[in-house]
Amino acid sequence: MSSTTGQIIRCKAAVAWEAGKPLVIEEVDVAPPQAMEVRLKILFTSLCHTDVYFWEAKGQTPLFPRIFGHEAGGIVESVGEGVTDLKPGDHVLPVFTGECKECRHCKSEESNMCDLLRINTDRGVMLNDGKSRFSINGQPIYHFVGTSTFSEYTVIHVGCVAKINPAAPLDKVCILSCGISTGLGATLNVAKPKKGSSVAIFGLGAVGLAVSFPCLLYLLAFIDAAANVKYVLFCLRVFKDQAAEGARIAGAARIIGVDLNPKRFNEAKKFGVTEFVNPKDHDKPVHEVIAEMTGGGVDRSVECTGSVIAMNSAFECVHDVRSLALLSVLIKLALQISESLTLGNFQGWGVAVLVGVPNKDDAFTTHPINILNERTLKGTFFGNYKPRSDLPSVVEKYMNKELELEKFITHEVSFSEINKAFEYMLQGDGLRCIIRMDA
Repeated sequence: MSSTTGQIIRCKAAVAWEAGKPLVIEEVDVAPPQAMEVRLKILFTSLCHTDVYFWEAKGQTPLFPRIFGHEAGGIVESVGEGVTDLKPGDHVLPVFTGECKECRHCKSEESNMCDLLRINTDRGVMLNDGKSRFSINGQPIYHFVGTSTFSEYTVIHVGCVAKINPAAPLDKVCILSCGISTGLGATLNVAKPKKGSSVAIFGLGAVGLAVSFPCLLYLLAFIDAAANVKYVLFCLRVFKDQAAEGARIAGAARIIGVDLNPKRFNEAKKFGVTEFVNPKDHDKPVHEVIAEMTGGGVDRSVECTGSVIAMNSAFECVHDVRSLALLSVLIKLALQISESLTLGNFQGWGVAVLVGVPNKDDAFTTHPINILNERTLKGTFFGNYKPRSDLPSVVEKYMNKELELEKFITHEVSFSEINKAFEYMLQGDGLRCIIRMDA
């Protein structure tokens, strides 16, 4: 048992006192965990665009002072009453959503939308008593999405804590607790591209890059037979400075990056992107440009930016039944492959998956004919992963060298330099910045 069990811990935390202002390293008191709560010692955390979005107070009714942070890795310091599957010393990933394992969603294999924890963690206080576990001289400091990892110690509901392999390096796998897993799951669990299919990825940030990696694993067996397999990768607004390392490794013939910022192109080349399109250079919608480049559209698209414009482009750039028939003929003529490649082999084309979170007042609109022409629109939350049940297996993908995380980590700073991480993000410099809590 830890010597601090049941006691208030005084530690350092990066406090946001008001919207858009630099965080201030303060001494905060962290209360002991109550029933079904866990107190963690955070060792590594990273900055996600979501932190910046809410720090700027664009996403909700502002709650300040507040401790942000939700991508992290740490060790259990103590547990509250009723916690049976975690103990002090366990290595864990805190997660902004949760899995109570009791509600209808948690018991369903088809949902990860926990009734208890999906939304209720973002009230700025704990579910148990409606109070904060953080304070400074008696003044409560609000929590953020139930995690608040920009603190050396934090208190989290047990349903939002995933126990992982203790051999996994926390300075790497900490980034799996949000964006990377979201993109990975959007492909593996939702889009589910078939061998030989093409995929459009809107948003070349950490989420979009995570989407691209598993897509190309699906295509590997088909590349030798159909050299025109295409991956179309788009960067339209929020997630920036990305690449397609998975596409380069798999050997896809064409990797097309689309970005409003031409400065992104050179960096993307490092990850294998071979062609680029700047929407500003065209007088027609992006989905029409892509349709012309790809002979009628792509098989799957995954939208990761949150831009409604990108969402519409993602939906309209996928094949419908008309372009499907045309493309089937073109592939046969161009590649002269077996007559077994028929229209029926490509059933399921035309699926768009929305991952990015739009502004609250945005509305997605499309003509019903897009649905009648057999395009399919899907949504996903956290890649359809159940945090406690599924994240340990995602960590094992990294441990088994099936998933590269190092490519996502472009910066590292000490906790005292946390505002530098915000500067990198605001400047669009890099993908993920690791913050070392012990430095």
